[in-house]
Amino acid sequence: MSILKLNSSNGNVMAENKTLDAVKKCLRDFPLEARELYLNKTVPCLEPPFSPLEFYREWIGPNKPCVIRNAFSHWPALSKWNPSHLREVVGSKVISVAVTPNGYADAVNQDRFVMPEERLMTFSSLLDVVEGKVESRGVFYVQKQCSNLTEELPELTGDVEAHIPWMSEALGKLPDAVNFWLGEASAVTSMHKDHYENLYCVITGEKHFILLPPSDRPFIPYEHYQPAVYRQREDGDFDVVDVADSDKVPWIPLDPLKPDLELYPDYRLACPLHVTVKAGEMLYLPSLWFHHVRQSHGCIAVNFWYDMEYDIKYNYFQLVESLAGAVGPL
Repeated sequence: MSILKLNSSNGNVMAENKTLDAVKKCLRDFPLEARELYLNKTVPCLEPPFSPLEFYREWIGPNKPCVIRNAFSHWPALSKWNPSHLREVVGSKVISVAVTPNGYADAVNQDRFVMPEERLMTFSSLLDVVEGKVESRGVFYVQKQCSNLTEELPELTGDVEAHIPWMSEALGKLPDAVNFWLGEASAVTSMHKDHYENLYCVITGEKHFILLPPSDRPFIPYEHYQPAVYRQREDGDFDVVDVADSDKVPWIPLDPLKPDLELYPDYRLACPLHVTVKAGEMLYLPSLWFHHVRQSHGCIAVNFWYDMEYDIKYNYFQLVESLAGAVGPL
């Protein structure tokens, strides 16, 4: 190779490195600017009354979370949904329950993205496990996200609203799904994001959320994993069984409760928000916000999923996600 060609090649490499460094700097600065311009340092609390337009302007449009107190104090569920009442009303109903060995459903386990064993059991049998009346290996969690309240437990729908009127008016649509959640304290929802505007209503107990805004995406690692499912053997132990003929799943391997900062040093730049949502409180969790969820033992919640608008904000997020995935560590 001639000296001229060598110099030309070195020049191209230097130019490419300079461009890559510039993109990385933009990705580092972008979340910092978002925090300075509009994001709150904590999750604010508010109370009704407020108009649908006001809520849209203050929270949905800016894509900011908040906790709303006394938003559903008129629901009969708040006073009725105890184990005794649930046994009486839906005890014999067969529902779908997620069972895992460690409480982590839909989460990374070593080199696999492992989904729970979906077990059909009566509601009373689930309560027996949650209340400690029977011993069972594994962690049990009602978490099926296909409007399981209306599909599996319609007897309970009269104790809550079919939708949240001011949210439905603000968005001009009804919710896509209304989900019922009940589980053990060991059940954990690993960090992920949803394409929904989410109103999460805690009926009993409390939920502990770790939240990160979409603008922190450059600091959040993603990897691709072979999907698998847990299968419990007759001796009580669990196997991890690969899902055949399936594409790899992109998922977040980092656990925000104990982040491996040596393996994922960019996460040092993230600024997670911690919020506890208590019984009678509602969390507005905006679309595309990353969240990790824990709960008190036996906590019951209902959430409403409204489909997000696939507008310019979604396009912006997709651009940031594509760039973050392309440039590697910052």
